Amino acid sequence: MLKVLISGTGFAGQGHAEAFRGGGADVVGMVGRTPHVVAEVTEKMAIPYGGTDWQEALEACKPDIVSIATPGGAHYVPIKQALEAGCHVFVDKPMTESGESAQALCELARQKGVKTAYAASFRYTPSVLHAKRLVAEGAIGEPTEVECISHFNLEREIPFGWSHRKEDGGGRLNNNFTHTLSIVTSVLGGEVRAIMGEVRDDLGRAPIVEGVHNFTTRRNFIPKDLSDPSLQWGESNVEWSYTVLAQLESALSAKPVSVLFKHGGLVPRFNEDHIVFYGREGAIYIKGHYGSGQLYLHGQDKAWKALPVPQEIAATIPAVEGETEQCWHYLVREFLGDIRGETVAPYPTFKEGSQYQQLIDLIRRNDNWTDVSDLL
Repeated sequence: MLKVLISGTGFAGQGHAEAFRGGGADVVGMVGRTPHVVAEVTEKMAIPYGGTDWQEALEACKPDIVSIATPGGAHYVPIKQALEAGCHVFVDKPMTESGESAQALCELARQKGVKTAYAASFRYTPSVLHAKRLVAEGAIGEPTEVECISHFNLEREIPFGWSHRKEDGGGRLNNNFTHTLSIVTSVLGGEVRAIMGEVRDDLGRAPIVEGVHNFTTRRNFIPKDLSDPSLQWGESNVEWSYTVLAQLESALSAKPVSVLFKHGGLVPRFNEDHIVFYGREGAIYIKGHYGSGQLYLHGQDKAWKALPVPQEIAATIPAVEGETEQCWHYLVREFLGDIRGETVAPYPTFKEGSQYQQLIDLIRRNDNWTDVSDLL
């Protein structure tokens, strides 16, 4: 049985552990920053080894696979150590804090000849899988353009943490764009050939609060009195909104497919978030920022029609609660199958993780504007 060591004790760490167990692997250890948290989580999940020293854990557990489930700024060193030890690596997005460091890890993984997986994993929601099949079958004809629109209306008072810091893997590009880009490239089977974009930090600052451990419960720590003079504040240095235009090369289209990625992390939505794939003969509309809602097809009858998820696709979805967890389980199943020598469909690896970080670096330059102030 393949042995797995987990880095991270929060929502992602526990979710990765359950996904690997669901895939038939043995989770032999978990590493975190805080001793009492590691002890509590490993006891709750019946994980035999718990510690705070990653290198020590690698030597003690001798895993076949490591799973990295910490914020992106803490990924580089443990991944490098795991690769040096010959481990296969599963990493949550973002891969690292920069394109340069992600490239270095991608090359090291190639040199070591190990398998890697990159968990930009919402490409595995049922409706996205359905859309992929429909596009491949020609339901919309030749693809021409795609739009991905989302508005999260996040609370500005969420406690200051890794999500506010570029160096820690924060920002909406790292934690939203990675998923939507993975969805689009999966459905169209294509590669990004050109990109431009604008980012904006419209948050400014956030309160510093102690005790936040689990990312999913951070709202519970919003201070009740934001005017308290003793309250300390941290300054954001990363984007909370972005607009990205990309040209995607796809075997399904004679010309590059135009893609719009528009995300507002702090603004309210009026209607539902959505992803739409347009073609010369129709369109596919999916509700939800990650395409996890109802799918509609605009076909030859020139009307939108809600389509159910085909039973054969529904049967492939892991029977666990939560769409995030379902997607982790799906990707882990593919990853483990590949390691075991089974034939599996292509899945996101360090290649995609490295490319995405390099694209994010380019977008963050914000240098795509043409000054037209002197036009008559």
